[in-house]
Amino acid sequence: MSIGVIVQARMSSSRLPGKVLREVRGRALLGHLLDGLRQAKGPDTLLVATSVDPSDDAVEQFCRAEGARCWRGPLDDVAARFLGAAEAASLDAAVRICADSPLLDPALVDQAVALFRLGGADLVSNVLRRTYPKGQSVEVVSVEALRLAVRDMAEAEDREHVTRYLYARPERFAIRGFESGTDLGGVNMSVDTEADLARFAAVMARLARPHWEYGWRRLMELAGEGA
Repeated sequence: MSIGVIVQARMSSSRLPGKVLREVRGRALLGHLLDGLRQAKGPDTLLVATSVDPSDDAVEQFCRAEGARCWRGPLDDVAARFLGAAEAASLDAAVRICADSPLLDPALVDQAVALFRLGGADLVSNVLRRTYPKGQSVEVVSVEALRLAVRDMAEAEDREHVTRYLYARPERFAIRGFESGTDLGGVNMSVDTEADLARFAAVMARLARPHWEYGWRRLMELAGEGA
């Protein structure tokens, strides 16, 4: 079974345009995320899915400089873009990661992939009930199930949020969730605003080692978000 990580990244963020390539400590946010994801042992491959919009030429150029595989698809149909990337990489399942999560713990990716490899699920998710902070979200979805979902999606919101259609149909798709053991769903570790970016920069300034060596709980504490 081939499982790959697909990072959704585009420059046209409504609240913080160009955030994926904004630099903190001389490294783009997308670079910080890729650095962490490369530490995950469970997935077989890693690629970035961006759009064909000219604004995302910079994302493709960044990926080329990084030696990271990049696939481009529709700007406004994120589900079709994500599925296209998965099919282009001949994946059986795809780990869905948003580029606004530069502090994502690769251990959570490995945990989700291991659960998916056990079989019996179309979607493994730690946001079925959100107990992890925002910015620590991981989903692993079967490409076959995603293909069926994308075929039947009629609402624009489903196409924007990719897996929303599957969550709304538990009778059709088998979903397995995993939780943190603590209700931390209200904590934000993602980067969506200038304030979020400043908080991320402050965390990075406190680190003596690569961010993935700390684990998400310690990073949360360093961000001043400890429970």
